[in-house]
Amino acid sequence: MNDKAPLRARAEIDLAALRANVRTLLARAGGAQLMAVVKSDAYGHGAVPCARAALEAGATWLGTATPQEALALRAAGLGGRIMCWLWTPGGPWREAIEADIDVSVSGTWALREAVDAARAAGRTARIQLKADTGLGRNGCLPADWPELIAGARSAEDAGDVRITGLWSHFACADEPGHPSIAAQLNVFHDMLAYAEKAGVRPEVRHIANSPATLTVPESHFDLVRTGIAVYGLSPSPELGVPADYGLRPVMTLAASLALVKQAPAGHGVSYGHHYTTPTGTTLGLVPVGYADGIPRHASGRGPVLVDGRIRTVAGRVAMDQFVVDLEGDRPGPGSEAVLFGPGDRGEPGAEDWAVAAGTIAYEIVTRIGARVPRVHLHATDATDATDVTAGPRYDTVVAGTGTGTGHDGNGSTAG
Repeated sequence: MNDKAPLRARAEIDLAALRANVRTLLARAGGAQLMAVVKSDAYGHGAVPCARAALEAGATWLGTATPQEALALRAAGLGGRIMCWLWTPGGPWREAIEADIDVSVSGTWALREAVDAARAAGRTARIQLKADTGLGRNGCLPADWPELIAGARSAEDAGDVRITGLWSHFACADEPGHPSIAAQLNVFHDMLAYAEKAGVRPEVRHIANSPATLTVPESHFDLVRTGIAVYGLSPSPELGVPADYGLRPVMTLAASLALVKQAPAGHGVSYGHHYTTPTGTTLGLVPVGYADGIPRHASGRGPVLVDGRIRTVAGRVAMDQFVVDLEGDRPGPGSEAVLFGPGDRGEPGAEDWAVAAGTIAYEIVTRIGARVPRVHLHATDATDATDVTAGPRYDTVVAGTGTGTGHDGNGSTAG
């Protein structure tokens, strides 16, 4: 690792790898624009530095779930197009409209609030109408689509809104060949046709997420929305590993051993003594736990690279720490324990931890907590995007997520 001072734990974020991933995804997008989704603090990677790197690499849109996330990007000085889609009644519609954020509308209540906010702000709201083509979450169902389209067109004719997009989201694009993929595309085509017949002239039509961007080219339309793939992780093991698509994992999570000690045979380890040393051995204490986002469900299974060998979590993951059986090896205190990374040194990947915890890699990286500083490497795009193994050109240490105080290398505070 390349940080400037020893840390209890750190998540290194390779922004050169992120830029390379964005360029790879753009090449697969078939001429469509690319939205880099940076919701949930860029899936745990640090929203502001990652958003900036994605734009540098050619992304033309940024996407967030909540309006607060979108407003934070604007407050950090991020320009360009930003869209947010998870609204609740009484949300900061006016603030978003005044910040030139595209807001998603899935029902008539949201349209009313957007129109009221636009009138209060004295500005035209940019809205994107979301269609529920079969996911069954947010979005307007086909039966309600005519009412929403009529209301939106009326508001557009009045100058209150501009309909900038029509969009939807897949349910099973991470399952190759799933029949719902073609079914949702058919519904989306029908809903697009209805809207366009009613006079809607959107700037962008979009339904493709990361897996669809990689494997369903007929879904690309005008824009693809890529989330997990931007961070170099596969959307699904069924689709393949990141390298199959020219992607490189962006996050490396590591900690410094807090203690190495000799233990006798039959010594219980961690709460509940779910692990007992089979012989005399050495134990290493890794000072991160479920408060840092290490899944407790990976107790007894999570893999860690220590001193050149893969070890396994011994016993339960506790709130602040877990133990690995070093099998007699004696790395010194402060030695590095790598939980996951791109695999250059044989370390596990985030997917390995997902398997150990019975979850998905999305959750593994997104749940890394606020006590783990993000160390951003390659914050400037000074070298070729394929040079992702060189030393850092600028390091950002951000203590946690959302409210960090580290410099992002571009004159603003990274969060």
